[in-house]
Amino acid sequence: MPFENFLTPAALLGALTIFSLRVVDMSLDTLRMLFVVRGRKGISWLLGFFQSAVFVAAISSVMSHLDNPLNIVGYAAGFASGNVLGMFIEERLAVGHINLQIVSPGRGAALAAALREAGFGVTEISARGRDGMVSLLSVSVLRKDAIHAEKVVHETDPEAFVTSEDVRPMRHGFWRA
Repeated sequence: MPFENFLTPAALLGALTIFSLRVVDMSLDTLRMLFVVRGRKGISWLLGFFQSAVFVAAISSVMSHLDNPLNIVGYAAGFASGNVLGMFIEERLAVGHINLQIVSPGRGAALAAALREAGFGVTEISARGRDGMVSLLSVSVLRKDAIHAEKVVHETDPEAFVTSEDVRPMRHGFWRA
């Protein structure tokens, strides 16, 4: 097929449609996997159902028009873009919990008090660091509240070292309401 035939409105529209389907497909797939990891069965099933339906439509369109290389480009670009869009959406949804591990070399008690004042549950542990005793604080928060907790930490103790990890709560404890 000559190059000019790839640039017809119909060929471009087909590639754009495949790109769009693939963006939706991969966004749903990325969200589905993140909900699977968090143990959310119902929403994972629903997202998987729609994701697979959109995938079938996208791949069918590519396979039935392999003579247009723009379809393959649209498919690949939609895959990559859909992953990024899915991650962006998931960040905005902020579903789940994270655990903040905070190492404070000198202001652990004040930091724990500030976090509690802000409504967070804090577990304090005395620990030995490279240069002596430190406070190790463990704070489990809803992901949507993580930025607020980190702001409290850095306002109270700019020297604190903070790490975070996703967690799946198994039993109830103190959670910010």
